[in-house]
Amino acid sequence: MLRGFFEGWPKKPSPRTHLLLLKNSDQVVLAVDERTNGVVGFITAISDCVLCAYIPLLEVLPEYRNQGIGRELVKRMLKRLKGLYMVDLLCDKSVQPFYLRHGMSKATGMMIRHRVMQSGRKL
Repeated sequence: MLRGFFEGWPKKPSPRTHLLLLKNSDQVVLAVDERTNGVVGFITAISDCVLCAYIPLLEVLPEYRNQGIGRELVKRMLKRLKGLYMVDLLCDKSVQPFYLRHGMSKATGMMIRHRVMQSGRKL
């Protein structure tokens, strides 16, 4: 049910690693195609459930894009995180307009990326 995600990633997480990251996230919203019973999109959040949350991943399979699935996933996740002081995410400039439409603001951030670990820790 978790194949085809992480498009464009040089080192994609395996479906097993993908399942583990979903299980270990504090909040997960899935989009499922009722015809195939396959997952076609997902969003995750990590939170202290007191003040803040971070949304690390939002993905929709390429063949399901531009149908409002990503928009609905973000809407549902933000509803779950309502009431927290801050909800943060990092994204490429090219998708900032998408998040602006959800009431988010541009911000400056910092990050570390260990590219060698892009497919996940060894299980």
